[in-house]
Amino acid sequence: MNAATGSVIALDVGGTRLKGGVYGTGGDELYTHAWITHRRGGPEAVVVAVLDVLDELRQHPAARAAESCGLAAPGIVDKVRGYALWSENLGWRDVPLRRLAEERTGLPVALGHDVRAGGLAEARLGAARGVDNALFVPIGTGIGAAIIADGHVVDGGGMAGELGHVDVGHDERCACGSRGCLEAIASASGIARRYALRSGSAVDGAAEVARRARSGDAVAIEVWDEAVDALAAALTTACALLAPQVIVLGGGLSQAGDQLVVPLEERLRARLTFHRRPRVVTAVLGDRAGCLGASLLARELLLDDGGARR
Repeated sequence: MNAATGSVIALDVGGTRLKGGVYGTGGDELYTHAWITHRRGGPEAVVVAVLDVLDELRQHPAARAAESCGLAAPGIVDKVRGYALWSENLGWRDVPLRRLAEERTGLPVALGHDVRAGGLAEARLGAARGVDNALFVPIGTGIGAAIIADGHVVDGGGMAGELGHVDVGHDERCACGSRGCLEAIASASGIARRYALRSGSAVDGAAEVARRARSGDAVAIEVWDEAVDALAAALTTACALLAPQVIVLGGGLSQAGDQLVVPLEERLRARLTFHRRPRVVTAVLGDRAGCLGASLLARELLLDDGGARR
């Protein structure tokens, strides 16, 4: 095993922003910044933006000694071949992102999935630090999961962790085309949409529904309660299969704090019998998790075999 002595550059590709940075040998942030994704220009414009930002990061004085690059992308990612296969939000398909990034930066590049990169960061540096089995569940426009099993992030050929598409037993259609998906009623967007349909009143996201529920709005209470029940049902299945010691909630909905965590943990524990009963906590790294995770992927690329891929 070779020790990594220089810095690494990292980039988290989001639907609206690109969050990048240069990180030192101890994981310290030497430089961080955010850029616009330019997705309105189409998938080609997004790829150009990603490569331009990587070039900018590579030229930063803090990256003079950079030895590798980590790149976290959304959608379906084939980390073995280095392809961003598909992203609904960005519109791209079959992009050889690792090769393009290596050509632009002149560095070995580790390509990973954004949610799994965030889960890696929370496991190594954040709310799941010190445990070998955990779930990182970001709840925003959609719902995903990063599975940490026996200390390793489960990739599943780029397909693992689609918690949002577990059937929790309702009849509403999901954006994926199926019915019954957790994401349709428990994502932040799903909560806001369902409240607006039932109340006839548009809201500024799930945070507004949460606020109205705290104020006693009966429709908001009902919609929120149904979302928590659905999350508890899906996580019960996850606990039976994966036995996490801790479940880390991230994304915008996690900002509801105890309004989400307390009833969710209570309902989850009530459903479990002989199973391991995990702690339910909120993420601590916020929107830094994806970029920090990308930096860890870059560091692992060096520690694994000096920059040569497996």
